[in-house]
Amino acid sequence: MHVHVISGDGEAKFWLDPEVELAKNYKYSRQQLKQIESLIEVNYNELIDAWQKHFGS
Repeated sequence: MHVHVISGDGEAKFWLDPEVELAKNYKYSRQQLKQIESLIEVNYNELIDAWQKHFGS
């Protein structure tokens, strides 16, 4: 499972499973990546639920 983050500042892909981990980064700063990762961790359960509802697994 993974999540894509896209904005005017850049684009990144984070793995959700087995743990939150950066997979790819294009143009985000380290500080931005830390903020994004923090938001993913805070919303982890909602992201997993949405993934499972969308992909049915």
